[in-house]
Amino acid sequence: MFDHELMDTETAAVKKELRSMKRTFRIGLAACALLSGVIGFSAGTMAAKNSKASVVVQSVERRPQNVENVPVTSMNIPSVAALTQNSVVEIRTESVTNSLFLRQFVTEGAGSGVIISEDGYIVTNNHVIEDARSILVALHDGTTYEAQLVATDSKMDIGVIKIEASGLTPAILGDSDSLSVGEPVVAVGNPLGQLGGTVTNGIVSALDREIILNNEHRNLLQTNAAINPGNSGGGLFNADGELIGIVVAKSSGEDVEGLGFAIPINDAKPIIEDLIAQGYVGGRVSLGITALDLTTPQLAAQYGFKTPGVYVQSVIENSSAANGGLQPGDCFVSINDTAIEAISDITSILNESSVGDQLEITVKRDGKIVELTLTLQEKKG
Repeated sequence: MFDHELMDTETAAVKKELRSMKRTFRIGLAACALLSGVIGFSAGTMAAKNSKASVVVQSVERRPQNVENVPVTSMNIPSVAALTQNSVVEIRTESVTNSLFLRQFVTEGAGSGVIISEDGYIVTNNHVIEDARSILVALHDGTTYEAQLVATDSKMDIGVIKIEASGLTPAILGDSDSLSVGEPVVAVGNPLGQLGGTVTNGIVSALDREIILNNEHRNLLQTNAAINPGNSGGGLFNADGELIGIVVAKSSGEDVEGLGFAIPINDAKPIIEDLIAQGYVGGRVSLGITALDLTTPQLAAQYGFKTPGVYVQSVIENSSAANGGLQPGDCFVSINDTAIEAISDITSILNESSVGDQLEITVKRDGKIVELTLTLQEKKG
């Protein structure tokens, strides 16, 4: 697994840089979870419940609407809201982090989730529930449940949790590949962590928008439906009330409005199925490091390095990196003759690699150039 220390999900933003020739956009993006910190001294983590149940994510019969023959260019918003609101939940979390002075902080977070089975499986974003010691789910009718973690995938920013309930209203899964630009959609979620069940409407602004978010290249749906902190993990629905995307991010910065993004449901579905069935996404490669993207001399100096660069921070035991000889403090120069200037360059290479592939890696170590050959292993969990 290629792990990178992420910034706070509320304030995290990627650099603004447009790669127009490749239709790749580096837009200032903020993951839409809502976080707040409270100084405290409690500790402990919630035990993960890694379900091995059969896969439950499936398309279900469309529930009847109160409107007939609605063309794709229009939408009966009250009807869609009635069909979808019971399928979207509020999520509240508590996490414990350590400060530089070894004090512990209890961080409260809020986000959204979508029910995908009658017996309590819920999909959300990884960044909503990452490192949470407790997860509380509130249904649209106000009923609350303690949720257990099933599994998460940081690459696609998808997480699955489970509540002990039955007779829930799962979302109807749509077909995100059949969407058209300009098609009406609604977003349902928990903006600001206090307004659960909020419905906002808009259109599909773009398809397959390639975005770099948290150093990962993502092909996302773009919408102008209002997205705010707390909407992360909520649903994006079409005119038939079908789930066609999982809300993941919004634009950030002044003078920017109407730029929200969602993971297409056709991309999310196989990830969700793997997470439920085996606790990880099969076929993914793992490098086995955490890395630092130090972009300025000042930032490099804070970590004890003389020059900016992409540095190995830690190496996981028995990983591809460990077996291939990567060490903490190594500064990446190139991988397979491709220059490494940012962590996103590494993730792009890994995304195009398969288990068993070999990588020729050049690093700087103690002022010397070192050549290494790594064999990629499968990421499990």
